[in-house]
Amino acid sequence: MSGLFGSAAQTASNTLGDLKQDVELGSPPEDSISDVAFNPNPADAKDFLAVASWDKKVRVYEILSNGQGQGKVQIEHDGPVFSCDFFKDGQKVLSAGADKMAKVLDLATGQSTQVAQHEAPICSVRYFETNGTPMAVTGSWDKTVKYWDFRASQPAASLQCQERVYTMDVRGDLLVIGTADRYINVVNLKDPTKFYKTLQSPLKWQTRVVSCFSDQMGFAIGSIEGRCAIQYVEDKDSSLNFSFKCHRDSPQGNVTNVHSVNDISFHPVHGTFSTAGSDGTFHFWDKDAKHRLKGYPNVGGSIATTAFNKTGSIFAYAISYDWSKGFQGNSTTYPTKVMLHPVQQDECKPRPSVKKR
Repeated sequence: MSGLFGSAAQTASNTLGDLKQDVELGSPPEDSISDVAFNPNPADAKDFLAVASWDKKVRVYEILSNGQGQGKVQIEHDGPVFSCDFFKDGQKVLSAGADKMAKVLDLATGQSTQVAQHEAPICSVRYFETNGTPMAVTGSWDKTVKYWDFRASQPAASLQCQERVYTMDVRGDLLVIGTADRYINVVNLKDPTKFYKTLQSPLKWQTRVVSCFSDQMGFAIGSIEGRCAIQYVEDKDSSLNFSFKCHRDSPQGNVTNVHSVNDISFHPVHGTFSTAGSDGTFHFWDKDAKHRLKGYPNVGGSIATTAFNKTGSIFAYAISYDWSKGFQGNSTTYPTKVMLHPVQQDECKPRPSVKKR
């Protein structure tokens, strides 16, 4: 068997995607890009994109109808910014990073306020709501996850993790935390002070990213060793769990170059998902059919982070050096840019033969 998703080298014309219509965002960050997020409010006719960078800033762009972006406002930190997320109403942006704090930027006023503090850098921040109350959850290298009510200066609650938090995602009441030593913690945000479930990643190498399914039934895990795992939360669905290889070069003799899976994004409408990696490619997949929908040519640099907009009509991917080859892999000519890919009708649609869960 060539693998659950078929051969990674599959290049049939119907699965090879087209980058010709992709548009570059103007006025990009001045250093590597760490995170991108779109405003999720369906009532907002406009698309806004937040871009977090190692240049200590988060820039917010309005995406115009011609695909171009217009810089609207930015927030500054005292160190590299690792993570950003929008409030549900799209009016405010959360950001966090190496300065050990999280901030909220009000897009209407341009004012920012500190809302969280850790004892070590914060790798991930996500917005969520509990009984209608806006909250933030932060995950840090100090091995804790903390919950913040924006009306208070102290955390509402804290979770002690086994190791440093590397990645985190929230969808509805599902919080998934990936730490060093490959621990994965699942939390039900209706009962946020304890782990609903703890497991070790089915992938043998370091966890790079976790991403929740659109339907909150499970999550995907990406590792530094060119693999992705599909994991359901409930044991009754464990027969549906599987993993597959991706972001690997074709073998040269007995050597295969393997690349990190840097980000995984789920389509908000179809529930299909993207993977993007250090190899400079992104792919769209259908987990239910165990099928690769589209693969795309190399974009000219590592893809650090990705996001779909609220309707799934735009796929943003950030090209910048991800330090996967250390100091010697960096150069002054390495591209740093955000690209906007217009999603065509068939690119992210699941295969029709699969019965939806």
